[in-house]
Amino acid sequence: MLKLLATRLMAAIPMMFLVATLVFFLAQLNPVDPAATLLGDDASLEAIAAKRAAMGIDRPLIVQYGDWISSAVTGDLGQNWFNGEEITTELRDRIPVTLSMVFGALTIAIIVGNTLGISAALKAGRWPDRLITVVSSLGLAVPNFWISMVFSYYFGVKLGWLPAIWPTQRPDTLLEWLKPLVLPCTALGISSSAAIARQSRSSMIGVLQRDYIRTALAKGMPVRRVVFKHAIRNAAIPVVTLAGFQLSALIGGAIFIELVFNIPGLGNWGVDAILRANIPVILAFVMVAALTVVLVNILLDLSYAWLNPKVRPE
Repeated sequence: MLKLLATRLMAAIPMMFLVATLVFFLAQLNPVDPAATLLGDDASLEAIAAKRAAMGIDRPLIVQYGDWISSAVTGDLGQNWFNGEEITTELRDRIPVTLSMVFGALTIAIIVGNTLGISAALKAGRWPDRLITVVSSLGLAVPNFWISMVFSYYFGVKLGWLPAIWPTQRPDTLLEWLKPLVLPCTALGISSSAAIARQSRSSMIGVLQRDYIRTALAKGMPVRRVVFKHAIRNAAIPVVTLAGFQLSALIGGAIFIELVFNIPGLGNWGVDAILRANIPVILAFVMVAALTVVLVNILLDLSYAWLNPKVRPE
C-alpha cells in the first residue's frame, strides 16, 4: 500500500505542473483588463498603463509565468489584486467551508445511496425496488441548484428550521458551524445519492446472483451476514469508482450552491475572480480544485488495493 501511495504521489507532481501551466496561459485569454476594472470607467489610458505596470502584467507572459510558478512551488500564490489580501490567507478561510460542504454532501450521498441501493437489490422486482428506482430517477433529473432554492425558501424562510443563508458572524461552536451546512449539503448530495443508489443496486444484484452467495444462503447462513460479510465488499468497487466521479461533480456543483446560500467558500470566490479577471485568484482556485481531484483519485486507488489485493503492485 505504501509503495502504491508513493507511486501515485510521484505521478501527481508532473500532472499538477501541467495543469498549472495550462491554466496560467488559458487565463490570459480573458479579454477583461483587470487594471481598467480596478480603476473604473473614468480612468485615463496613462493611469491604466501605470496600473498594469504596478501589477506586473505588462511584462512578457513567459516572464510572468516564470515568476508565478517559482513562487507557487514555495507556497506563495501572490495577492488578490482587488483587496490586497494574501491568497494563502483567503484560501485558509474558504477551503474549510467548501470542503465541509462537499464532503458532507458526499457522506450523505454514500450513506443514503448505498442504503437505498442495497435495499432495492434485496427486494429486486418488488414494489420497494420500483419505488427506489423512480425516486432515484427523479433525484438525477432535478438540478441541485433548484433543490437548493426550494430548501432555502421552504425550510429556511417559511418554516425557519435552518438558516436560509450563511450567517454573517463566524460560528463559535461546532453546532453553529454544522447547522448552516445541513441544507446545502443535503441539496448538493441528492443527485449523487441517486446515482450511487442506482450503481449500488446494479452491483449488488450482480453479486447476489453469484454461486458462492447462493451456496452460503443454501447452507442456511443468515441473509444479513451474507450481505454484510460477503456481498457488500465485492459490490463496492464500482460504487467506489462512482463516488470518486461524484466528488468531482460535487466540487463543480458546490459553486452554484454557494451562490444560492451566500456561502463564503471557494465557489463564490472563484466566480467573482473570473468576472473581474483576477488572475492570481483564478489560478489558485483551479489549482486547489485540481489538487483535490488528484488526491481523491489517489484515495480511490488505495481503496481499490484494499478491496481487491490483486491490483496491488508487486
